[in-house]
Amino acid sequence: MKQLIMDYTPYVTRAALVEDGEMIAFSVEMAKYRGIVGNIYKGKVENVLSGMKAAFVNIGLEKNGFLYIGDSLVDNKGLENEMPAKVVHHSPGDIIMCQVVKDQFGTKGARLTTDVSIPGYYVVMIPDSSFLGVSRKIEDFKRREYLEELVKSVAPPNTGFIIRSAADKASDKDIINEIGNLSMIWSDIQEAYKKAPEKSIVFEDASLFERAIRDTFAEKIDRIIVNDEKMAEAMVGRVGKAAIECYKGDRNIMAHYNLTSQINHICDRKVPIKNGGYLIIDKTEAFTVIDVNTGKFVGSKDLEDTVFNTNLCAADAIAKILRLRNISGIVVIDFIDMLDENHKTALLDRLSENLKKDNMKTTAVGITQLGLVELTRKKTRLPLDDFMLQPCAECGGGFVVSDAQLAFMLRDELVDYLLASKHKHCYVGLHPAIFDVVFETGLLNRHINTSWKDKKVFLYKDPQVAREKFNVSFEKPSEFEKELVRLQLEAEE
Repeated sequence: MKQLIMDYTPYVTRAALVEDGEMIAFSVEMAKYRGIVGNIYKGKVENVLSGMKAAFVNIGLEKNGFLYIGDSLVDNKGLENEMPAKVVHHSPGDIIMCQVVKDQFGTKGARLTTDVSIPGYYVVMIPDSSFLGVSRKIEDFKRREYLEELVKSVAPPNTGFIIRSAADKASDKDIINEIGNLSMIWSDIQEAYKKAPEKSIVFEDASLFERAIRDTFAEKIDRIIVNDEKMAEAMVGRVGKAAIECYKGDRNIMAHYNLTSQINHICDRKVPIKNGGYLIIDKTEAFTVIDVNTGKFVGSKDLEDTVFNTNLCAADAIAKILRLRNISGIVVIDFIDMLDENHKTALLDRLSENLKKDNMKTTAVGITQLGLVELTRKKTRLPLDDFMLQPCAECGGGFVVSDAQLAFMLRDELVDYLLASKHKHCYVGLHPAIFDVVFETGLLNRHINTSWKDKKVFLYKDPQVAREKFNVSFEKPSEFEKELVRLQLEAEE
């Protein structure tokens, strides 16, 4: 069974795609710090690099965006025929409509395109284009032809479309209605562009909640579970045959479905694999390095057999990790050295086969002279590491669990602790950095009228508490009395 489980609040949203109990994709987004991929801007060309067919464009952000001919949000990987790129020549001072295809990474500004596209559940609209593409996942030739003719018959003039795999099971009415909705969105964008000042946003892409549904719509999800009743109601009639369920339990939805441990260990540097071996994952600004080790696995035949089996298990695990952590760009894998050429070929075949399951374009280059496997994975949104980890203040070179992730972890522990407690009030001391994140993100607000309905919970900053811990007492801490923040009032108040 494949399920999409969503932990929603107005401040932060988490989405987990789960197959038979194993998490295969995970995303998190804070409302204050949303990415900008998919956003459309009214930009001003600042500088043109004619030799590179590229330009730097001011879109009102700290860094200028980089516009390169050939970039697009549309991924040609799943299409029978490739969408051609527009060839447009720009000059400094030109005002252009552009869309973000890659978030800002490190010191680099956002990557831009003038090939604007607007995604829906069943189709992707490509304004000012005549292109019509169909997902390869729709294998029935007659169905493909039928969908092409249907979309052509209702497509606005000079507008291209990509027919997504979810359209295979959609009704004609659903597809036609979506094309109409996307056409209205495009009209609104054009009007907003006319009125907008230079270097400003004219369209913001959907939130993680909407994208999680939209982008996993073709995954043949059996059930969508969300912890917000209004959001669950809003999805009715929009998610095909998937069953919609609203979770109303006291515990956090991820904890209830036994996903907390998987989430907490997503970005571990050391990752165990099935046969007792393990991976070591290190990231740099330029690329990610994955080292494969046999660990406790000693095999049953000889060294070559042991190494081969460990490498195969690693190939399975690495493909899943790339998607789960959204690791992108250049990835170098140091598999354990093998002598048998057939084993090397089989390993590359196994890795390539696993990478085909990834919705993001991923390509294995091959084995280098040093025995390393190189691959590239398309960059769009920030990797999960950027939320889950932060630079270590002590060593300056390593990474530790981020304040935001620790706030989630402590929230779940605290909720379970207080649910089991018979006390009607308590005082909770948190490290100052974690305290700030808890209130900034509203992580505990959902429990005010549920699990803590008849209790009083007070939080305070305690510099003596470690980042990864909290201190609970049932007597008022006098030294922090002035700093107490009442999180929960009694129901009658």
